[in-house]
Amino acid sequence: MRSDHVRLRTPLVCTLVAALLGSIALTVLVAVGWGPLQSFDGRIARGLHSHAVSHPGVTRVMRVLTDWVWDPWTMRALAGAACLWLWWRGGGRCALRIALAVLAAAVVSQGLKFLVGRERPVWPDPVDSADYASYPSGHALTATVVCGLLVWLFARGSARADAVAFPRPLARSRPALAAAVFLAAVSVLGVGFTRIYLGVHWFSDVLAGWLLGAVLVMFTVAVPVSDGACSGRSPVSPRAGGPVR
Repeated sequence: MRSDHVRLRTPLVCTLVAALLGSIALTVLVAVGWGPLQSFDGRIARGLHSHAVSHPGVTRVMRVLTDWVWDPWTMRALAGAACLWLWWRGGGRCALRIALAVLAAAVVSQGLKFLVGRERPVWPDPVDSADYASYPSGHALTATVVCGLLVWLFARGSARADAVAFPRPLARSRPALAAAVFLAAVSVLGVGFTRIYLGVHWFSDVLAGWLLGAVLVMFTVAVPVSDGACSGRSPVSPRAGGPVR
């Protein structure tokens, strides 16, 4: 059993290290103003901005998505609801783990914005605005952390016959898990696209948000979890591993 656990954890740790090294390299390139990266960012930004200016209907939809559906505070509220659910089901340690990961996302985002101090794109005809520095995208980082951890919880529920982190019919449903993965992917990729489309971030800002978010998710998942820590227990069951009446 332990050897299987190690085999499953090794690729996760390798991916974690790769994402961490990638995010460090990208941060250095942005901080020193590497020409090819700036040129690449500029081409993407100009192309999407010209489309946003000439398609106001699409732009309005993008603003609703980025300001309400995928806003960091919406994501944090979703994570908070999951933490409350886990705490109620007896998964207090897992709820704390998720809360700390979401808090770390905010600290990393604001800390790098302060340290790197990258200017946001400037347009003569802006379609949206944003405050503070540009790098990294807090929207992309927060969405990656929250969606990634919610999918992890869902996957744990699908893999465990006695898991009750989510309602039992959902936790045992493969289509529900596939739908959760699909929605998470659409949210993470979609929020990154909206930030570039609306002209408030460079592509490398969004890429950094994805990489840093993936690092936090994988670090959270890689830390060993006891069998009941992220499954909780039914309120009517005497033990996490006991039968559910």
